[in-house]
Amino acid sequence: MPGVRQGGPQLAERLHGSGAAVVARHAAGTGDVASAAEPLARVVRGDLVESVHLGHLVVLGPDGSVRLAVGDPEVTVLARSSLKPLQAVGMLRAGLDLDGPHLALACASHDGTAEHLRVVRETLLGAGLDESALDNTPDLPLDPEAAFAWRTDGHGPEPVAQNCSGKHAAMLATCVAHAGEPGWEPERYREAEHPVQVACRAAVEELTGEQAWHVTVDGCGAPLFSTTLVGLARAFARIATAPATEPGTPLARVGLAMAEHPELVGGAQRDVTRAMRAVPGLVAKDGADGVYAAALPDGSAVAFKVTDGGGRPRPAVLAAALRVAGAASVPDVDLEALDALGDVPVLGHGEPVGAVVPAFVAEPAGASDGDEAAEGGDGASA
Repeated sequence: MPGVRQGGPQLAERLHGSGAAVVARHAAGTGDVASAAEPLARVVRGDLVESVHLGHLVVLGPDGSVRLAVGDPEVTVLARSSLKPLQAVGMLRAGLDLDGPHLALACASHDGTAEHLRVVRETLLGAGLDESALDNTPDLPLDPEAAFAWRTDGHGPEPVAQNCSGKHAAMLATCVAHAGEPGWEPERYREAEHPVQVACRAAVEELTGEQAWHVTVDGCGAPLFSTTLVGLARAFARIATAPATEPGTPLARVGLAMAEHPELVGGAQRDVTRAMRAVPGLVAKDGADGVYAAALPDGSAVAFKVTDGGGRPRPAVLAAALRVAGAASVPDVDLEALDALGDVPVLGHGEPVGAVVPAFVAEPAGASDGDEAAEGGDGASA
């Protein structure tokens, strides 16, 4: 299949090159994100393909080699909330003192349940602050039941209920750790030149191995830094392996917090939480507009971007990509739950009449011979 490639020396050299051409390509943003996009998933209704979701995907092995590439793994993207674990590493390096559930919430795009909001408020209280210090975009909880309860209690859109409030609370707590130091005023923590944002950017660039050529503002109001998909995958590999290879470091603390508290990173029915529950030690994070990144404890990693920005194909693509990465071999993996994650039905009158299926073969490296595995990706094999 065009655009679906197995890893090899030439591709690895291109992805890991440090020449002027690679730098110029990244700096320019390579134009439209749809350029070189290939099918990631197909929507099948009955016996016909009804629609196709295009995008880019990369799967890395534990040694950083490319196991699978779809589209352009070097495409420059705005990883949106998939950057939160990297930003949390930057905050810890800058003096943030959070662990466990509170650190997991710093990495979260949470559902806004009572438990999520309790942990956010505890982070603020620990820094001597309250909800009035939050400067993220006001919103309702993501979870419909939580949103109903929130409105029933007389609330409207508020910063604490918005899904990024844990990250913003952590940014404020980082500022308070530097109380009295010039430049660390919490009132301006969202400004790109504020020390907390400089620390976040430094972590993003160090972990991805790339310069953030493009800086803009995320939906929540915080600065947002560009990366490539392969750079994002590399960063997640660092975080997922750190509990074993770099214990006690900011990387390890973030990896442990996310893996041990998946329900706080998203929500009970969210695909990111379901994936981490199914695969022990998995570190995964979804992002708005079709971005996803995840890594196994051995350093195998996945990153993809759905170019239409839609969320419908994400669970099927994630489950299939994790299979390619080797998730089925992780000790104590719940294969039934992993398969259920990838089961995205297409409904007719409330009954399944089709499915969203990945456009690549969900087999780990070495399960098939070379290009044969890459060229058979039209089926529903996830």
